Amino acid sequence: MVAVGDFSGQLLAYLSLGPIFIIVGFVTLIIFKRELHTISFLGGLAFNEGVNWLIKNVIREPRPCEEAHSTVTTKYGMPSSHSQFMWFFSVYSFLFLYLRMHQTNNARFLDLLWRHVLSICLVTVALLVSYSRVYLLYHTWSQVLYGGVAGSVMAIAWFAFTQEILTPLFPRIAAWPISEFFLIRDTSLIPNILWFEYTVTRAEARNRQRKLGTKLQ
Repeated sequence: MVAVGDFSGQLLAYLSLGPIFIIVGFVTLIIFKRELHTISFLGGLAFNEGVNWLIKNVIREPRPCEEAHSTVTTKYGMPSSHSQFMWFFSVYSFLFLYLRMHQTNNARFLDLLWRHVLSICLVTVALLVSYSRVYLLYHTWSQVLYGGVAGSVMAIAWFAFTQEILTPLFPRIAAWPISEFFLIRDTSLIPNILWFEYTVTRAEARNRQRKLGTKLQ
């Protein structure tokens, strides 16, 4: 529980909601983008949560202060699900930034800078969320540490599985009638989707603007 006037505790409590915000962001992104790699990423997060639940129910190590939190969904704390979730998300994103997006059309200083800054932000948020679970008495340091290790290992394994097994299947999956019906797409062969969408959208907007100007003359 957070004491009245404990600003740090309140801030950390809000930060511990990070997994919820990330899930909402993924669902929103999938609805509007419908990209297979994003769907696979979310599937990895869900699988990671399933592994966490399994480990908790095998080890059955209690939380440090069970009586202080009556709203927790499980009494077991090893490993921390928040820590495992955030480190899976951070490590997978790190691998995606540096391995999946390594071939870019604008590989300049700023291109590398934003990756470094984003990677630092990801690690910082993961550390803060992990620390919040100890500060708020939901977990011990060992539970948070093992959660981070489990999440990192799961992220590396899922990234390798996605790159080596799923990615070669994406073009075939995107060609399924049901995928075409729901407008699900595969962008795995595009090195930098942000730059690609920017240039294509800009070119199309200019083309339509020229056509509109011709009609008005």
